[in-house]
Amino acid sequence: MYLFTLLGNLLIMATIWRERSLHTPMYLFLCALSISEILFTVAVTPRMLVDMLSTHRSISFVACASQMFFSFTFGFTHSFLLMIMGYDRYVAICHPLHYNVLMSTRDCARLVSWSWAGGSVMGMMLTLIVFHLTFCGSNEIHHFVCHVLSLLKLACEKETLYVTMGVILVCVTALMGCLFLIFLSYVFIVAAILRIPSAEGRHKTFSTCVSHLTIVIVHYGFASIIYLKPKGSHSMDSNTLMATTYTVFTPFLSPIIFSLRNKELKNAMKRTFHRTFCPSSS
Repeated sequence: MYLFTLLGNLLIMATIWRERSLHTPMYLFLCALSISEILFTVAVTPRMLVDMLSTHRSISFVACASQMFFSFTFGFTHSFLLMIMGYDRYVAICHPLHYNVLMSTRDCARLVSWSWAGGSVMGMMLTLIVFHLTFCGSNEIHHFVCHVLSLLKLACEKETLYVTMGVILVCVTALMGCLFLIFLSYVFIVAAILRIPSAEGRHKTFSTCVSHLTIVIVHYGFASIIYLKPKGSHSMDSNTLMATTYTVFTPFLSPIIFSLRNKELKNAMKRTFHRTFCPSSS
């Protein structure tokens, strides 16, 4: 699964890079999303696999803080990029005549840069808040990675409860803010699609949004289970399993969904494969 996640996202990046027909804002954002998926997977999964296979499972203070920073950074960057991709679909469908002006190469690069900067700021802020606490007692983290909620349970200060609630509030506010803007984009998109007279035109237009919408549902579905579930409704083992599933499974599904649901990308992948491995037949 780990290798498939890396290879699948690398294949998407290579295809977009080689196919000039895919040098559009939508695929630029998809390429940036694949980069964030790869970096998130590389930052978290290898260490998790080593610990699962090893009898000596330990991690240094600095390594734990670094892992948390990168997981927060790439996780929030992923959410910001999904929000921008929703905006891209909104402009393409609701304002097609102004699309080239509103989504120029410079503007797209600026939006991607803001997403990475925002993710980095969120990751640094939350990591500094968590590791500013004093940890005492057991130093055993009941998790496969340095997960923030599991780590906060080891803190011994009186303010731990407020810090925990603050971290959850920041995460939920950022995620729900992105989700609300995505939802708002699709409200206008659906309204525009319903005004298209032909059924074929409505289907063709909506098909350009299916892969993005599916990724949004998967991403926010897992995140809501982790952060919004009622307290005490699950055991610690089930909480660990859900968080680990979110960490590993979401990056694994992204290349599958985009390659299967996006006909243009799928055809471009086939052309790239034939040119690379069967040059004489092309």
